[in-house]
Amino acid sequence: MNKVILIGRLARDPEMRTTNSGTSVTRFTLAVTRPFQDQNGERGADFINCVAWRRQAENIAKYCSKGSQVAIEGRIQTGSYDAQDGTKRYTTDIICDNCTFLGSRNTNNDNGSSSSFEPTNDAPLDMPTSDISEDPFKDFGEEIALSDDDLPF
Repeated sequence: MNKVILIGRLARDPEMRTTNSGTSVTRFTLAVTRPFQDQNGERGADFINCVAWRRQAENIAKYCSKGSQVAIEGRIQTGSYDAQDGTKRYTTDIICDNCTFLGSRNTNNDNGSSSSFEPTNDAPLDMPTSDISEDPFKDFGEEIALSDDDLPF
C-alpha cells in the first residue's frame, strides 16, 4: 500500500502549467514540521515536493499561496531523468489524490490589504469552557436506577 497523509504549509507559491493535451498540473513544496525538537529546542521541517493534476491543480493554484496550510492525501512516486550535465537525477514526489485547504497565512481584509497571522501558544482558544465544579446533569430530572440486567452488553 502506498498512502501518504501530510499537513503543512506551502513553502513557495504553487506553479501551474498545462500539458500539450490541455491537462493542468501544479507543483508546490510543502513544509512539514517535524514532531521533535533538536538540542536548541527548535523544530526542523521537511520540504516535500508535491504534484496535483486537473481540477485539483487549478484549485491549488487559484486559492493557495506561500504560507497556506493544507492537508494532502496521496502517494509517493519516484522517478529519474538524465540531467544536461550527463548525470542521472532521481526524484521523489507526492502525487496528490486529495487536498484540503486548512487555512491561510495571508488573510485579506475588506480594504484589499493583507495581514499576517502568527499563532502563539498564548492565544486563547475559541472554545466554550464550562465550570466542572457544577453537576452537568442537574437539570435532567430524577436519578434512574439501573441494574446489570438492564444493560445490553
